[in-house]
Amino acid sequence: MSDVKKEVIEILNTINSDSTVPRNVKLKIREVEIILKEDSKNFALQINKVMQELDDISEENNIPDYTRTQLWNIASLLETIV
Repeated sequence: MSDVKKEVIEILNTINSDSTVPRNVKLKIREVEIILKEDSKNFALQINKVMQELDDISEENNIPDYTRTQLWNIASLLETIV
């Protein structure tokens, strides 16, 4: 697993442990984490799927601003490896 993926998974774990993040967002974050941990032959497709999920999550109305910023940072990190 690449260093960027490890860093992204760490950030996702931080978001999941944050008590201010709503439960529905945490469930979606776990789904993103599962997608990232899968061994995929088409790495670009995997990253694109994660990026879509992150975009959907960041559009949630009840998500804290700080968490939204973290999601955008994750997206920026992932864009560097595609």
